[in-house]
Amino acid sequence: MTERFTLTGPPDGTYAGTADRTSAGTSAGTSDGTAESDRLPPARLAYDPQTWKEIAHLLINLPVAIVGFVFVTTLLSTGAGLAVTVVGLPLLAGGLRGARQLGKAERARARALLGLRIDEPSPLPVRRTSFFGWLWSSLKDPVGWRTVLYDFIRLPWAVVTFTVTLTSLFVLWPVLPFIARGLTNVDRALVRGLLSPSDELERRIAELESDRGVVVDTAAADLRRIERDLHDGAQARLVNLAMGLGLAKEKLLEDPDAAAAMVDEAHGEVKLALQELRDLARGIHPAVLTDRGLDAALSAVASRCTVPVKVTAALETRPAAAIEGIAYFTVSELLQNVSKHSGARSASIDVWRRDERLLIQVWDDGHGGAGLDGGTGLAGLTDRLGAVDGLFVIESPVGGPTVITAELPWRERGNEVAR
Repeated sequence: MTERFTLTGPPDGTYAGTADRTSAGTSAGTSDGTAESDRLPPARLAYDPQTWKEIAHLLINLPVAIVGFVFVTTLLSTGAGLAVTVVGLPLLAGGLRGARQLGKAERARARALLGLRIDEPSPLPVRRTSFFGWLWSSLKDPVGWRTVLYDFIRLPWAVVTFTVTLTSLFVLWPVLPFIARGLTNVDRALVRGLLSPSDELERRIAELESDRGVVVDTAAADLRRIERDLHDGAQARLVNLAMGLGLAKEKLLEDPDAAAAMVDEAHGEVKLALQELRDLARGIHPAVLTDRGLDAALSAVASRCTVPVKVTAALETRPAAAIEGIAYFTVSELLQNVSKHSGARSASIDVWRRDERLLIQVWDDGHGGAGLDGGTGLAGLTDRLGAVDGLFVIESPVGGPTVITAELPWRERGNEVAR
């Protein structure tokens, strides 16, 4: 048997040795003579992290359930008792909104401790409404009422889970992981059943209510724009025309030449007023769109763009007039952005139908960087298309090119308006 030791001396005066041993018929061992196979495994916890999370959830159930139960019983007793007074219903409405926050906290606890993947329900509308509108939307909120029911029935179950879990930690700890999994599965079912988002019908109702608000706001803004254009444009010219004709009438006998000049000037004002009225009518609904359809209308608006635009419209039939109008004004707004902001040298418009959707794609080779927060009206287009179940997608990297895709539902044109 041969042995070789190499000794090194660290600053603290101790020595560490590395041994190179060669021996026939012997096995390697540690410096204290203990074999490697005799070492104990490192100490570790008996339960995995998910089991500890489930145990923590079950133990926290009781204080959380007490808070929720006290809140909802106080809310229901006070709100129902004062319902005949002025403050009863507002108090109940505010309590239901508070119950929403309790439900939000419970969903967050279930996600963190139970690994439950659950989305948040649709929020209540945030549009400014009257007090009675706020009151009614709060009182009929299904999410708030389901949370009230959840907190009301949770207290007995929380007492059971707390007692069983605490006892099992000392008495039944070998099978506690199985007990915790079974108890938390009931909690998961309660959260899914009462705190999950509304079903598809309720979601759809909420979306339609929001879209209706967008449509109403858009229509009001369009009416204000038309009124402003009439007041500042054609109306002012017509007032000047009336004044000019009045002066010409007074000078007709005294100075016929001056009166003739005033009439000529008034004739020019009439032409300008008619042109402004045509432009205004085109902004409301262009005649070419009604008479000849989307292809001709888009070609007309493309001809007024400052860059060359190629228009391709592959439509065998015409969609409903409302969808056709939205498509036209969407492209018109996008081409205005191309002219004003893109710095492009060319652009293209493609329109086609795919199944029950009308798709519009506007491309330009400008410098890109377009977004919803750029003040170019794209956010307004997003709202308008969303109000009719449409989509609006922007792909505009810095440096270009920009590709904007709009998608609208296809609705068949009625026979009574078809041409």
